[in-house]
Amino acid sequence: MTSATSDQPVDGGTAPGLTRAVTLSTFAFTVCFAIWTIFSIIGVQIKQDLGLNDSEFGFMVGLPILVGSLVRLALGIWTEQIGGRRVLVLVMLSSAVATWLLSYATTYLGFLVAALGVGIAGGSFAVGVAYVADFAPQARKGTMLGIFGMGNIGAAVTKFVAPFVMVAFGWTMVAQIWAVVMVVSAVLFYMLAEDEPSLRERRRTGARSQTFVEQLTPLLQLQVWRFSLYYFFVFGAFVALALWLPRYYTGAYGLDIRVAGMLGAAYSIPGSLFRVLGGYLSDRYGARRVMYWTFSVSVACCFVLSYPATDYVIHGIRGDIPFSFGIGLVPFTILTFVLGFFMSLGKAAVYKHIPVYFPKNVGSVGGVVGMIGGLGGFLLPFAFGIMNDLTGVWTSCFMLLFALVAVALVWMHFAIRRMERRQIPALREPQYLPELSGSPKQS
Repeated sequence: MTSATSDQPVDGGTAPGLTRAVTLSTFAFTVCFAIWTIFSIIGVQIKQDLGLNDSEFGFMVGLPILVGSLVRLALGIWTEQIGGRRVLVLVMLSSAVATWLLSYATTYLGFLVAALGVGIAGGSFAVGVAYVADFAPQARKGTMLGIFGMGNIGAAVTKFVAPFVMVAFGWTMVAQIWAVVMVVSAVLFYMLAEDEPSLRERRRTGARSQTFVEQLTPLLQLQVWRFSLYYFFVFGAFVALALWLPRYYTGAYGLDIRVAGMLGAAYSIPGSLFRVLGGYLSDRYGARRVMYWTFSVSVACCFVLSYPATDYVIHGIRGDIPFSFGIGLVPFTILTFVLGFFMSLGKAAVYKHIPVYFPKNVGSVGGVVGMIGGLGGFLLPFAFGIMNDLTGVWTSCFMLLFALVAVALVWMHFAIRRMERRQIPALREPQYLPELSGSPKQS
């Protein structure tokens, strides 16, 4: 989204408009994310009640993520056309209704149908990105979008609070309370938020917004899909692990669901709170450098986490020497914490690219990148369940993530080297992207 004021602080150079937009959007996104990941906790009880296998559980947990991903492109374009304030409120109210009705489901099919509506909450990300980017000045877009992205902490809120509500009152009460909170949040957002600068400017001048087809034009560029692969890992894998870790802790380590939820939150929190740090670092040092940090550390973490507990026997001079290798609960939790931290940096870095490369198409490009990332959040939990059923190895999920991040790192590196060989000038100012070429079509 772009306007005459898009590179300047709003309200004639003052900050209140930007501060209000970022604060309210972050709060709304936090509530949406809490509902979007509600199945990560109540799904464990539903799995037991219905006697589901891991594949069925993975599909049920991932279905809201699929829906929230698929609607992001349309919602991003719709935000460009009628404004983020209206679209975000509609998203919140729709998902609130579905979450309330979820408490009345009794069959696996019924839960899947309810999950379709719950998933609409995930589309709030594409709306919020376009909305916040319109307010933020160019040199601070990374930081402001990083702050907005902290709404991912909604997953941790669900993991901290929902298990205790579920144990005390049942999982249906969790769904009903979360739905009420969503409705109240939607009303507050509508009353307190204001329309973005570009929408107000279009109303003043009578200018038309870009058509649906015009918004889709940038999606023909390969660069958009490279960014999408990055986000498939840094966001999709983050969401997938946020959904899967409670199940992993209860299965691999035999923990109680309340303890598993708390430890799962230990992964989710850094993956949310430190996203703002990723935005700041991207503004200061460049998004490319942050992406190298993210992928390099993630490759190392996923490699260690993917190694299954194994017994070895060395045939020594004086007889066999047995020893074992396995990752205990504490090292596992620390490694997932580190992984979540660097994923958070990468999430912010990916979205630093978009308003710089595609300032007139933040809604559509941000929507498709978010859609692909969200698809990771759907496909990966389902894949984790299938791999568990097929291999019988708990760490198989991290084997898949290791392969995914390795491919992303290699593609990024060779794409950058290709630009260097073509002698494309790089911007040297730290607040912009070091890899930015004169034309997105060349990368």
